[in-house]
Amino acid sequence: MRGYAGKFIEINLTTITIKDFKFPESDLRQFIGGRGLAVKLLWDRLGDKWEEIDPYGSDNILTFFTGPLTGFWPGARLCISGKSPQSMGIVGSSIGCELPIEMKCAGIDGIFVTGKSENPVYIWVTDNQIEIRDASHLWGMRSIDFLKTISKEGRTILKKTYKNKREVKEPQSVYIGPAGENIVRMAAVVGKLSYGAGYGGYGAVMGSKKLKALVVKGHGPLPEPYDYEKTVQLIRELTKKILASDFRRRWGTSWFSYHAGNTLSSEPVKNWQEEWHNEKTQGCQWYEQRVWVKRYWADFGCPTGCMKLSTPKIGKYIGALTDNPDYELMAYAGTNLGIFTPEENVYLSSLLDETGLCGIQCGNVLGFAAELYQRGIITEKDLGFKLDWGDADSFANLIELIVKREGIGEILAEGTHLACKKIGEIKNIDLNLYNVTSKGIAIGAHGIRSGLDYPHTISYALSSQGGDHTSCAYLPIDHPTSELTVLLNDSGVHCNFNTYPEGTRSKLFEFYTSVRGWPMEKEIWYNTDAKRIIDIQRAALLLGSHELKWKPKIDDVNPKRFYEPLPTGPYKGKYKTEEEVEAFVQEYYKAMGWDEKGIPQTNELKRLSLSSVDVKLDKVR
Repeated sequence: MRGYAGKFIEINLTTITIKDFKFPESDLRQFIGGRGLAVKLLWDRLGDKWEEIDPYGSDNILTFFTGPLTGFWPGARLCISGKSPQSMGIVGSSIGCELPIEMKCAGIDGIFVTGKSENPVYIWVTDNQIEIRDASHLWGMRSIDFLKTISKEGRTILKKTYKNKREVKEPQSVYIGPAGENIVRMAAVVGKLSYGAGYGGYGAVMGSKKLKALVVKGHGPLPEPYDYEKTVQLIRELTKKILASDFRRRWGTSWFSYHAGNTLSSEPVKNWQEEWHNEKTQGCQWYEQRVWVKRYWADFGCPTGCMKLSTPKIGKYIGALTDNPDYELMAYAGTNLGIFTPEENVYLSSLLDETGLCGIQCGNVLGFAAELYQRGIITEKDLGFKLDWGDADSFANLIELIVKREGIGEILAEGTHLACKKIGEIKNIDLNLYNVTSKGIAIGAHGIRSGLDYPHTISYALSSQGGDHTSCAYLPIDHPTSELTVLLNDSGVHCNFNTYPEGTRSKLFEFYTSVRGWPMEKEIWYNTDAKRIIDIQRAALLLGSHELKWKPKIDDVNPKRFYEPLPTGPYKGKYKTEEEVEAFVQEYYKAMGWDEKGIPQTNELKRLSLSSVDVKLDKVR
């Protein structure tokens, strides 16, 4: 099969061993790469003892996988997975950067890491060399200092290795900040300055393994596609269609913030107490005028270039550096905290980036804490300072406590779901109304009460990745935004955004065939291959661990807040009823081949050749 470099690398940090690994072609055909192949590997290695696996233990496997379309379909990404400390299931968390291109050009499709190092290390990969190098001098560094140091260090190593090259470009890396080092459950795996694979908590898994970074430089070509001429033709067609869609390139996702809040009533405001606002400073033109200093920032092969570079140009936050921010950070480090000014939003976003926190997960817990403070459940004495809505400096103080696990930050570092449980026990009060998560993972910044944003009534309740807004359960299951469709992109591994412009998504199956040389059929994907992957993810969620376990059907619900009527705006009074949700839940169960409790059925699992999953699910039937 084409499109693959042909080699995976297994690294054990306990025994300091490095060895080649090769998946059989049948696995590549059925599970493709990225998220799908990670699910297969994790279940094969850990499935028989899944509920006993500690996400922070040496047995957990951390995967860094590309896919066959990485580097070919416009917009390259890397998919990171493992047993998630947030959900105790399997989350495929992807990040845009150049590292997956470097990896494939070094002749490697993916790397997976087991064991734990005693001391901080980073993994160094070039065309003919893989090393586990000391990272003691990098440990504790925040993003900018780390990037400066590793770029200089990487170029020095490369100049010694490739003495005949006149010019050496720095290697690419994914890494963790202090949040990951301190095993904060909301820590992201970071790329470049402000990219993050935040869903899943894999920054904390890297921290538990004492793995600071994966650093890669490859000098070879991308692997050859099956039909070179056809692939080049498709790339040109796709690029032309993507370039014709101007608004995302011009504005990034920041165009969505005012639209989501004012028009759709679906943006989190003050921990989702509201989803409507009329704050015009949330319009992307305000950000463009006041904080943008670079308008186009793209990853390898991406015509969209949706990222920007922002910094406050005046005031006390001058020098803070981040991206647009994108919509999720405009919401979670902005409106969700009662903050509506670009400069303060950029400041908090940059702090989340610098410390290696997931903006969605941490933004969610900050809003949770602020509402508890608003209602007098936690006090200034608990925090050490006031925590009023709109006070960026106070939220910055709380971020630092979380990163360092100091004071109340020790509890909040566990994420909203577990913090809700712990603080509720301390205060002797049920706090679940303020807990806007699903399966332990914070809801993406897209509400469902108005019914106007893209997430469906059951998108979060039934996603195999919990609150992940990029992987929504949807009916019908072959809908363009369904989890099974996104799974195809996450296994590919490439950017979802470049499947949005008109006429691009229809090329996806044709593109797979052109690159791999193995016909990809829509019917087989949606009825068999995608279901096989989702059913393994579903089983892992239901098995969970002693710390977190999700009960069939009982936990397939929305956050309690989404059953409250919207209090303001043109859609005031709208909400989702329990009966409405239950009807969709049962319809989704049926479409996926699950029983009335949401457990994959034996006959369906046998059809999908998942007998081992069937045996394990007897524990939750």
